[in-house]
Amino acid sequence: MKLFIATLATETNTFAPLPTGRKAFFEREYFRDDGSRHPPRIGNIPLIAWRELAERDGHEVAESLSTFAQPGGTTLRSVYEDLRDTLLADLEAAMPVDVVLLFMHGAMVADGYDDCEGDTLARVRAIVGPKAVVGIELDLHCHLTEIMRTNADATVLFKEYPHTDIGLRAPELYRICMATARGEIRPVTAFADCRMISMWRTSFPPMRAFVEHMSALEGRDGILSVSLGHGFPWADVADVGAKVVVVADGDQWKAETLARTLAGEFFDLRLATDTPYDTIDQGIDRGLAAGGEGPIVLADVADNAGAGASSDSTAILRRLVERGIRDVATGLYWDPTAVAICREAGLGATFDLRIGGKCGPASGHPVDLRVTVRALSDDHSQFGLSGGRALLGPSAWVEADGIHIVLTTNRQQTFAPDAFTGLGLTLADKRLVVVKSMQHFHAAFAPIAREIRYVSAPGAVPPDYASIPYTKRVTPFWPRQADPFAGANEP
Repeated sequence: MKLFIATLATETNTFAPLPTGRKAFFEREYFRDDGSRHPPRIGNIPLIAWRELAERDGHEVAESLSTFAQPGGTTLRSVYEDLRDTLLADLEAAMPVDVVLLFMHGAMVADGYDDCEGDTLARVRAIVGPKAVVGIELDLHCHLTEIMRTNADATVLFKEYPHTDIGLRAPELYRICMATARGEIRPVTAFADCRMISMWRTSFPPMRAFVEHMSALEGRDGILSVSLGHGFPWADVADVGAKVVVVADGDQWKAETLARTLAGEFFDLRLATDTPYDTIDQGIDRGLAAGGEGPIVLADVADNAGAGASSDSTAILRRLVERGIRDVATGLYWDPTAVAICREAGLGATFDLRIGGKCGPASGHPVDLRVTVRALSDDHSQFGLSGGRALLGPSAWVEADGIHIVLTTNRQQTFAPDAFTGLGLTLADKRLVVVKSMQHFHAAFAPIAREIRYVSAPGAVPPDYASIPYTKRVTPFWPRQADPFAGANEP
């Protein structure tokens, strides 16, 4: 058999002030025809698995794009159309194909396209026809649409947040699609709207138990795959919000029934799975009061580049300075100008530096500090998702009176301790470590942290889901409405 594989992905915050253009795709991660043969980043992780599995099984592989832009604002129409049409042209050239496997995010929005994944899938289906098998792997922070459901034979989502299972979901989708192509199964897919908008962290109970419950249902009684699409809250699209996905073998009623049942079970967990947030001062106080080994890690969730924020908000940094807190490490601050100044000044230089606050109201005001350059890197990086590397570009570690700050040229959330330690900055001796991330930091920081706290500071992606100004979602949802199912016959 012949397989066609490709990645075209980004996560779009339609409220963010940073448009996603051509450089976001081409400079961060872009391969054509050979992404599966490069070391893992993020976008090529499924492609690596699909090629290895296909070649092991003696199949032919045709490969197109592998590109994954850092989350940001709405993608420029011409950029999306150019990338999409490149993928489609490669598919046309590869025809006939038996199986198409795509890795897309699920929350990509471009000018004129609220559902880039559905648009791409529909065009792929038009090329390959009804007999070819089309499968798609999605980030769990996706918008699940009817166009996506009807044009893909199988839809598989990450189950984990942080996303430690990107590479595990790829073989799952491969097995389902190859069995379909061989005529052994006939997958059908159902979505069920949970009518909830929030963020759910699978590292903690009861989310941990819900993930394990979904996994236990797979491979039994004709159920091929079960996923929870958490949704991506900061997007003004009609299908924003959490949905359950069930793929069953030939029985649509069974898929729909199980999806509705799980959606109800998940809705019943809404209060138990809600994350408590500290104010800035509460987070700092907690770190100062706690005893024991290791630092307190504070997550600056509202300035998470992984959700489209600018990663240059100064709210927590300003308060640390005002309170005279010492023995703190904080990052990653996206400030190419500050990095360039540090590189020009050189290692060991002490001077006045203006940090952050450059991208708009959500970034706050810049903070002026007397800093010493402690380390410089021409090409800094950190451990990324599911074993990939996240490239940070030229970077600097500066110290300002006991506050240690990591500045980067590439906008990227904090994933792992080597974002700090890779520059020589130690963390074990710090009282506080402040990371600009929402949850992806958790897997790598939990082993070194005395405690992890989530802080709701000003920023571009504040966790106030009831107040997000949607204009396109018409169905009521929790937490804006206590019972969004009131008066409805079914989810």
